[in-house]
Order: sequence, then structure tokens, then C-alpha cells
Amino acid sequence: MSALLLLRQAAPATAALTAPAPATAIGQPNAVAMGFFFLFIAITLGITYWAARKTRTTEQFYAAGRSISAAQNGFALAGDYMSAASFLGIAGLVSTTGFDGLIYSTGWLVGWPVVLFLVAEPLRNLGRYTFADVVATRLKHTPVRLAAALGTLSTVIFYLIAQMVGAGSLIKLMFGLSYETAVVIVGVAMIAYVLFGGMIATTWVQIVKAGLLLAGAALLAGMVLAKFGFNPVALFAAAAAKYGDGVLAPGKLVSNPLDTISLGMALMFGTAGLPHILMRFYTVPDARAARKSVFYATGLIGFFYLLTFILGFGAMVLVGPDAIKAIDKGGNMAAPLLAEFLGGTPFLGFIAAVAFATILAVVAGLTLSGAAALSHDLWTSVVRGGHAKPGEELKVARGATLFLGVVAVLLGITFKGQNVAFMVSLAFAIAASANFPALVLSIFWRRCTTQGAVSSMLFGTVATLLLIYLSPVIQVDILKHESAWFALKNPAIVTIPGSFLVGIVVSLLTRDRLAVEAYDGAVRDMIDGAKAY
Repeated sequence: MSALLLLRQAAPATAALTAPAPATAIGQPNAVAMGFFFLFIAITLGITYWAARKTRTTEQFYAAGRSISAAQNGFALAGDYMSAASFLGIAGLVSTTGFDGLIYSTGWLVGWPVVLFLVAEPLRNLGRYTFADVVATRLKHTPVRLAAALGTLSTVIFYLIAQMVGAGSLIKLMFGLSYETAVVIVGVAMIAYVLFGGMIATTWVQIVKAGLLLAGAALLAGMVLAKFGFNPVALFAAAAAKYGDGVLAPGKLVSNPLDTISLGMALMFGTAGLPHILMRFYTVPDARAARKSVFYATGLIGFFYLLTFILGFGAMVLVGPDAIKAIDKGGNMAAPLLAEFLGGTPFLGFIAAVAFATILAVVAGLTLSGAAALSHDLWTSVVRGGHAKPGEELKVARGATLFLGVVAVLLGITFKGQNVAFMVSLAFAIAASANFPALVLSIFWRRCTTQGAVSSMLFGTVATLLLIYLSPVIQVDILKHESAWFALKNPAIVTIPGSFLVGIVVSLLTRDRLAVEAYDGAVRDMIDGAKAY
């Protein structure tokens, strides 16, 4: 018997649960949400105060003094990764389009084996603070760091846009403020965490956030399943009965096969190129701890993404796509609306505060990685030639934090109303095209030259940004043109192979004897370091 037939048979038992949701309190001041909001702010400011007393050196600011354990870093990695795109965006996409939202869940999850088997150990053994340290280990530092900073900042900015859009919507939900005011509030809080607490504060904020998010999502998913006798098949049956079998089949969100493949490639390979994720491998004491932290993170993230699928279909059945889009056209309020339907205004306040904690922690990690690119890769390594005065790099990093905070606020206001999961997929496309190929080529290919790595990074960054601008995302959704020059919404299927190809071809056409010699020494050091553990 087919799965759809089973679902149809289960549908009558759940028909009574598909009634329209009641009027929402979203957009009105929510006392419970405010209480949880201020409680989280108080806890994290306490963490920041504690961390600020421990943050005196550049290594403490960027890498928490390499004192974070594998389990702690696993939770922090999960906290960095389970962003607004995961909690708000995926639930929203599933609730409005059905099965296709699963593309994001699986795509983001399967990126972690790539991190584990390809980059975790080399990063910890070869680098100091940023992924550019690894690429520049055996290549000429100045051109590599300039190109790497361009890719890093482009990735960070697109990722920040998604977080700020989600944060603005949530603060508006909790306090009844305007979207623009809400974005400014988030920007100020995020700057404070990074400016004073550095990586130590960011790590512990991530750990607290990961625990809150997993608990909140599990509680909400459990309440959804309770409505359907703890039977997911009954939940899917209700969705099919109300909105047709199409919600259980692919094609509603991504109908073009090339778009589907391109999106999957961006999500899978982008993880290994995300600067704020790669920075976390420098916070642990050794390569073994780096590998173990990936195992912890993968388990936590996999469990969470299973929950988001339940939340998405629960919101579709119990709240309804029209009601969700009426509150936020990007669908980002599906999870809070579901919480309100199941637990009333108090539970809405709790889930909204948890989602806010999610965003604030991720924004802090992103800002820190962007500040590292500006201060460590550009100022200290390029402008100062690796010879900055004591304390100078830390001051520049804090100035860069202020700059990135202002940029994040401005861009968050500009991209109001976009689905945050989709916006993050564009950041993944940049990371997968600009950072990942150069990282792989420089670590694993002896013949890779400085010119090849730089060309790969520049092509990946520029080509991805250009194709995103020419895609329907900008041309149709933002600029309101009738059509776009580039048909695909995500350019990864073009830019990832193109970036690898450019790096390989340019390396074969150039010679870099010092890079080859340095590679032999770096590989020996890495093997010796691995044996030591």
C-alpha cells in the first residue's frame, strides 16, 4: 500500500485539528516575552562581564585561549550553526511549501562529514585564528589574506542579513516596536557581547543558547505530536488532507532540478567554508578535541533538524500558511505562531525569547569572525606586515566590531521581509565557492600555487556575488523586475566547480617552488602533530 494511501486513511482522525487558528497576539507587547528577553540579556551580560575579565590578549579574544573542551565546543558549534535560518526559516519554509523545506535541513546536516573528514584536523594543526592562516601557511601571505578577507566578509555580511531580519521580526513581535527600531536594538546588544567579551563570551553564550533552543524546540515538537497521538504519519496525513498530496512531494519550493542541485551543493560544501564555524576549531587545545567536537555538534544538529520538520508541518496544519504569511511574508513567524496556538501567549513569549537568544548568539559569532578578518588578516598581516604593536590588533578588532555592527543593522533594514533560511543559503553559496575550494586545494594538493589559490578565491567571491545580483532573488524579489538575467536562485552549481577549475588551471600555468617546499614541511608537521594525539 502506498505511503500516500496510508496518509489518506489516517487523515479523518485528524480532521478536527485543522480548524483555523485564533487571532494572534503577535505585534502586541508580550509581558512573558519581555521577561524572558531581559532574563537572557541579564545572563549573557553577566557572562560577558566574566569573560571581559579574562580577555586580555589577542589569543583570548579570537580563540578563548584555546581552553574550550571538546564537549563545550560541540555545543558552541551547534549553537553557531542552529541559527535563525534553522529555527525560524526552515519551519517557515516547511509550513508554507511542505516537503521541499527538508532540502535545507538535510543539506545543512550533510555538510558536517565534510568538515570532520577534510578540514577539522588540518585547521587546528596549521592555523591560528582564521581560515586564511591555513591557506597562507605555505603561500605568499599578502595576496592570500586580501583575497580570503574578501570572501570572509562577503559570507559574514550575507549571513548577518538573515540573522538581523529574523531578529527584527522577533523584537517587533515581543515589544510591538517598529522593525527598524528592533534591528537597531539587536545590533547594539551584539556589539556589546563581542566588543567586551570576545570569543570566551561568545562561546558561553552559544552554549547557553544551544541548550535553550534544543529544549524549546523539543517541547514544542512534543506538543505538536501530542495532538496527533505521537504519530508523525497522522501529522503528515492532516497536511495532505487539508492542502493536497503536493505538500508531501518535492517541487513546490524548488521546481527546477538545477536549482535543487545548486542549493544542495551550497548547503553541503558551504559549511566547510563558513568563517565563524572554522574559527571554533582554534578554541580547543588539540586536533583530537577538534574532531570530537564535530561529533558532538553533528548529533545535536541532526536531532534539532528533525524537530524543525515536525514544527513546520505542525504550523501548516494547526496555524495555516495564509495566517503565517499574513504576519510575515517570508514565513519566519511560523514557529512562534505555532507556540501561541498550542500554549497561548505565555508559551509564545518563551519561544520568541528562545529564538531571540538563537539569533543574538549567532550574530555575535559572525561579527567576531568578520572582525578577525579585518584586524588579523588585513591590518596585522597585510598593513603591518605581521608586526603590529602589542595590543594594537585587539584595538583594531574592537573597532572592526563596531563597523560590522553598523553594516549589519543597515542591511537588516534593507532586506526586510525575506525568508531567513533562503538568505543564509546565499551566504553558504559564497562560502562554498570562495573559501572551500581554496582551503581544499592548499591543504591537499602539493602543486597548488599562490596565484592559483588567490584566483580561486577571487573568482568564487566575485562570480557568486555577481550571479546573486543577476538572479531572481535580487532582480525580481528586491528590484521588482519582471525577469532576471541569471535563471537560478542559487549559483553554487556554477561557481563551486568554476572556483576549483580556476584554481587548478592557474596553478598548472604558474610555478611556486617555495609553496611546494613549504607544503612538504607543513604536511610532515601535520602528520607529526596528529601522531602526538
